[in-house]
Amino acid sequence: MIARRNLGKTGLTVTELGFGTAPLGNLFKPLPDTTARETLAAAEKVGFGYYDTAPFYGFGLSERRLGDSLRSRKDIVLSTKVGRLLKPVPGPVDESVARHGYATSMPFEPVYDYSYDAVMRSFMESLQRLGLSRIDLLYIHDIGKLTHGDANAARMAELTKGGGLKALEELRSAKLISGFGMGVNEIPACLEVMAHAQLDVILLAGRYTLLEQNALDELFPACEAAGTAIVVGGPYNSGILAVGTKTAAPLYYDYEPATSAVIEKVRKIEAVCDRHAVPLAAAALQFPLAHGIVASVIPGLDSATRVEQTIALFRHEIPASLWQDLRTENLIRAHAPIP
Repeated sequence: MIARRNLGKTGLTVTELGFGTAPLGNLFKPLPDTTARETLAAAEKVGFGYYDTAPFYGFGLSERRLGDSLRSRKDIVLSTKVGRLLKPVPGPVDESVARHGYATSMPFEPVYDYSYDAVMRSFMESLQRLGLSRIDLLYIHDIGKLTHGDANAARMAELTKGGGLKALEELRSAKLISGFGMGVNEIPACLEVMAHAQLDVILLAGRYTLLEQNALDELFPACEAAGTAIVVGGPYNSGILAVGTKTAAPLYYDYEPATSAVIEKVRKIEAVCDRHAVPLAAAALQFPLAHGIVASVIPGLDSATRVEQTIALFRHEIPASLWQDLRTENLIRAHAPIP
């Protein structure tokens, strides 16, 4: 089984290795229902106890598939997100054509809304799509300048002045959820929202990884002071830390083609891993958990084989000398905790 850690002040415990369900929403390509069921069954078999989803993932498809799998399970923690509502569009739609990154047949279009009414509506609609009576955690999804650009001030106003945070606080106070936080891939947005609310947890995607540790500068100290836990999403930085550089396939970082500087740094990290006969992906998966504030790491999984590979990477023994070499060669921060 997979060990569990306390999730901040929520009273919840989550498995150190969690399941990111964006692929169950047909991320970039269609995923057959049978494959989705087999993937979730494999995850249950090996002991995954924390699952994260969102209305945005396949425009409801991920939530529907996940809810069908979890309905009879106990002792699991489930998180979903708020910030987008799903607007019906004339169907059917062609799932061979990706919309907003998802090749889904669900006839909906995501619309941003972080207001009080939208948060409450999103919560209720997620319960219905999941077919479950409870959601443990709600994350404010994709707010920040990286996503919204010049429109971010208006989005933040919806959240802070339009009642979005008030709605989340009411749900927490009523014990309809155990906690709430952020689900983003940028640090400034987290710091901005933390000035307005007590966040229980932040799902930080791609910003605390083997490749980059900028979260150590301001965010993690602020979280430690506030008692806010961290869940690390995107531990492979959109794939480059999973496949490495010795491939003819395109290399991606933050969902875009990787720059030469990023590729060169990964190549150096990969060389250290090779010297110690350790898969790059194993080091990438295990590294974030060395920090005491990190409760779980949640890669996206799309097949039973991928589940088995991920468990093997998670359990791969890594010598202390590998981490020391990464420090010595200035490939990770000198003060970044190491396993």
